Amino acid sequence: MNDNDVPLTDLPELSAIKQAALSYVTDAFAEAELDGLDADCMAQAALFAAFQELVATYGEEAVADYAAGLPDKIRTGAFSMAVSLKH
Repeated sequence: MNDNDVPLTDLPELSAIKQAALSYVTDAFAEAELDGLDADCMAQAALFAAFQELVATYGEEAVADYAAGLPDKIRTGAFSMAVSLKH
């Protein structure tokens, strides 16, 4: 079983594979910054690409349900804590 076999809502913590993936994305952001791309532009493009992939994998309804929970995760610092994984 891998993370793609588990519903999105059942993945509260990053697995080792997801930590590695986050490192790749963080590296891509750093490389884009060196090339002069704005971090906000990269973030929006990354979100678009991420949601496109999630919809292809799980379907619109599952991803919409997942996205509906994002405001609470943002407000409780779930993504602020992910910043510490970069270092």
